[in-house]
Amino acid sequence: MTQDSFFETLELQYQNQLPFVVYSRAINSVIKCWLQNDDALHTTSDFSESGFVFAPFDLNNKSILLPETECEHYTLEIAHLDLVEDFKTASIENKGEAEHLQLVSKGIDTIKNGDLSKVVLSRKVEKDLENANPFTIFKRLFNTYKNAMVYCWFHPKVGLWLGATPELLFKVEGKQLTTISLAGTQPHAENSYVTWTSKEYEEQQIVTDYITKQIEPHTSDIKISEVETVRAGNLLHLKTYIHSQIKPESSLKSIIEALHPTPAVCGFPKELSKEFILNNENYNREYYTGFLGELNLKTSKTRNTNKRNVENNAYTVVKTNSNFYVNLRCMQLKNQKAVIYVGGGITKDSIPENEWEETVNKTKTIANVLS
Repeated sequence: MTQDSFFETLELQYQNQLPFVVYSRAINSVIKCWLQNDDALHTTSDFSESGFVFAPFDLNNKSILLPETECEHYTLEIAHLDLVEDFKTASIENKGEAEHLQLVSKGIDTIKNGDLSKVVLSRKVEKDLENANPFTIFKRLFNTYKNAMVYCWFHPKVGLWLGATPELLFKVEGKQLTTISLAGTQPHAENSYVTWTSKEYEEQQIVTDYITKQIEPHTSDIKISEVETVRAGNLLHLKTYIHSQIKPESSLKSIIEALHPTPAVCGFPKELSKEFILNNENYNREYYTGFLGELNLKTSKTRNTNKRNVENNAYTVVKTNSNFYVNLRCMQLKNQKAVIYVGGGITKDSIPENEWEETVNKTKTIANVLS
């Protein structure tokens, strides 16, 4: 399938107001699209179906499913997408500074006076778009963010979302669970030696210990990798892989509930920070800081026990695979506007004015794709 025919098929789907998702996983030159045959709204609560799932921050709300059997599937293998610029944008007005400073101050006071250790507080910013084509934005994201899961998702009864998220929630291959612990941040500088403080390693260990504790009731044979430095755009992070085996009695839903939302998008302890967010942010995150990805897709591989007699000694191994990414660095398109979502982690030592500036800088990062 050529690039032109691939995106013409997507354009027709969008013009007909039918659900679709187009996406590419991190460090991957394969773009996939799923086109649902009708505009029915499918949801999941137990995550037992097969399809592509788009889940909200608060799992008390519905997770949207594009069922595998109700969709046509196309694949495009390409390293770089050609695009024609077709829209203009206005500059962002970062409104709501006083409200955000007040929210962060309240978060700091709550941490100092209670059992909350960290809370992630966010806001949304609107940017005017003139005749924006979502596939042009998707192409820009794909060409710009090679270390991210890049996507464009649409359902006429829900909305249109795009993003480039670098953060894996977890993946399942058969019974093997892989998740990552990510902490510590510093700017990337070419030809410079990377050093981390003991405080940053301690923060990384706290996240690793938290994830390990969360999955312990549901998995066995937990293995933790060495800490490594990874690059995401212009930033460096400390990263640890955590591998384990899902117990026979454990379900995918139990793993999701154990790990979502993560401390990176919610806070710690999870339930207390989530309650603070829902009661104080004064807007609905919807699918920002939710998760998305392939759900229970089956893959098969033929193995031979005797190379001399392939026909009689071949057998097929079928695995069920899932991979979910946290919906960060994302936007929603509606009413000729891009609604951009940004946030930051608040601790007892946070300074409200600095937290505001951090959200302004994060807004610029994603807005660059629209400029």
